[in-house]
Amino acid sequence: MDVDVDHYKVLGLPSGEEGAKLSEKEISKAYKFKALELHPDKRPDDPDAHANFQKLKSSYEILKDEKARKLYDDLLKIKREKEQRLVQQDGRKRKMRSDLEERERAAFAPDPTVKARQEEERIARQLKEEIARIKRAHGSKGAAAASALFKETKQSETGAGVAGAGLDKEKMLKVSWEKVGEDYTAERLKKVFSQFGQVEDVVIKSSKKKGSALVVMSTKDAMVAATGSVCGSLSNPLLVLPLQPAVATEFTSAQSCEETDGLNNLVGAGYQAYEDIVLQKVQMV
Repeated sequence: MDVDVDHYKVLGLPSGEEGAKLSEKEISKAYKFKALELHPDKRPDDPDAHANFQKLKSSYEILKDEKARKLYDDLLKIKREKEQRLVQQDGRKRKMRSDLEERERAAFAPDPTVKARQEEERIARQLKEEIARIKRAHGSKGAAAASALFKETKQSETGAGVAGAGLDKEKMLKVSWEKVGEDYTAERLKKVFSQFGQVEDVVIKSSKKKGSALVVMSTKDAMVAATGSVCGSLSNPLLVLPLQPAVATEFTSAQSCEETDGLNNLVGAGYQAYEDIVLQKVQMV
């Protein structure tokens, strides 16, 4: 239908408000120029040349008629306004849809306060677990070391049997020192105590702050000679006590207990258990 054709564009002219302002002279000039271009004589090979030329003439006849052009311009104006309303409605619809989606996201989004509280509880729970792990690790250090030494001793006992039952503790010395400056080794202790007699064996136990050892002398006399002596380095002297002092009198027994307690305080709790284990290892040498 002619009402659906943009007659201005058929003549190669601008449409809409700008087309409505064109003069009759401008329209006639555009028609003549377009007629020369679309005339069928100039397009012998174009099967649509005649139809296109007739369409051009029809559009020109409408636009050169004042009443028909006025009605056509009014129709184009109504169509433009309709398109503008549709665009505005689409814009409003898009905005409404966007607002609705935003409200839905806000409604279903997690509460920041709840999320923060959950995160705080999660971190606090992990911190408690780490603190408990650290406490367990520190609490089991001593037990793990004692367990390892106990297992080693048990393995040794399997081969040794009860051969150590006759070991003479009266030939053994308890030796302790503070771990400052240079430390004592088994070879160094053998050299120190060799001045009192032959040294059969030395077993050392050390901690971070204190060192201790059991020294096995060849005779009781050598053990007695070394007992109570001041030996070792002057900057780090050795405390030498008998492992099992002879009980001659009540006074001697009491004094021996005090010395043993002093040594236990010096080298730490659990020294007696350590002695029993070391004695079993020494008798195997």
